[in-house]
Amino acid sequence: MPAIKLLSESTIRKIAAGEVVEGPASVVKELIENALDAGASRVSAQVVEGGIEQIEIADDGHGMSRDDALLAMERHATSKIAAASDLFGIDSLGFRGEALASIAAVSRLRLETRLQGEDEGTLLAIEGGVQRQLRPCARDVGTTISVRGLFFNTPARRKFLRLVSTEMRHITTAAMQLAAAYPKVDFTLTSQDRRVLMILFININGITF
Repeated sequence: MPAIKLLSESTIRKIAAGEVVEGPASVVKELIENALDAGASRVSAQVVEGGIEQIEIADDGHGMSRDDALLAMERHATSKIAAASDLFGIDSLGFRGEALASIAAVSRLRLETRLQGEDEGTLLAIEGGVQRQLRPCARDVGTTISVRGLFFNTPARRKFLRLVSTEMRHITTAAMQLAAAYPKVDFTLTSQDRRVLMILFININGITF
């Protein structure tokens, strides 16, 4: 029997990614949930080839500082709980702090964000869990995350992705469920520059449309 040994951090991240990232729809769901937890009033999702080639989620939430953007890419880094006792009063869509780290481990991820009150934003690029770029950028308050080449470094996982039409159907279902649960948030979903879903919040004299 082989000797027991510790797994490399890269292998650990890929294993964790397999638990969180089932496919493009789970990426879309995790990123939209993060946008909602950030207090977004507008969320835009754009996908290419059923999310296999690219997913981009943009929001107008409160954004992140440079330090928080870096921390957000670490496993179990979260702003949603601070102690085990907080588990009994969770009022957010997620709390484990594994989504971004897991997605970044199996994709080419680019994050642009700016915190309210700061003069400039932060651009962070990660490829297969390895940081490739970190620099200031000009942008509005909020966050945009682009995920390209999902499972590019785990080809065994990538080849088991379903047809583009099937992946797109799962993405649309996930987006519609979140949109229905948050009627005061504007949602748009586009695929190959074609609008698939648009839900806008309009309030006239106290009546919501």
